[in-house]
Amino acid sequence: MKNIIIIMICATFSSCINSNDVVRLFIPETIDVVDEAILYCNANDFNEDFCILIDMGMHSGRKRFFIVNLKTKEVEKSYLVSHGCGDSLWSGDLTKTNPTFSNVNDSHSSSLGKYKIGERGWSSYGVNINYRIHGLENTNSNANSRGIVFHSWDPVSDTEIYPRGTPEGWGCPAVSNNAFLEIDSLLKRSKKSTLMWIYK
Repeated sequence: MKNIIIIMICATFSSCINSNDVVRLFIPETIDVVDEAILYCNANDFNEDFCILIDMGMHSGRKRFFIVNLKTKEVEKSYLVSHGCGDSLWSGDLTKTNPTFSNVNDSHSSSLGKYKIGERGWSSYGVNINYRIHGLENTNSNANSRGIVFHSWDPVSDTEIYPRGTPEGWGCPAVSNNAFLEIDSLLKRSKKSTLMWIYK
């Protein structure tokens, strides 16, 4: 499983480091993900400054949506993100540790794979902005026909809520309103398409 480990180190002797001081370490498997993302972006004329990685192998109450600097291979920001509820209750958290994945219409599940973040448009959710995300693999090729977009959603928290899970939607990767505004600012400045990779 390809996971990003975020380790918060606290001194146990004379003092503790500030809770905002986060040391980010990539395990070898994740370095492979970042290296593959770099190669993919270079080969396909994508944004080579940053990409978005979403690790569905992590508990949904943890921050698992990562803005990765492709020059330094470091996580610059992380956020909570929803996944699809599948056959479970919409807006619940019943699959917070074991989401199902599907590329089938009306499955209400998230789809794994690489996406190209596309057109910016209007949304009925959150801050009323969304981005089309175009599936680039056979595991997510129906993203557009399923109406899967990247958007904000009022129920998604700014802070980690573990052991509770992030509310689950119908397959769209949705972040908090504040998170979306930060990400939107990055995407609007990008002159090339940005890679979003949802993996487990």
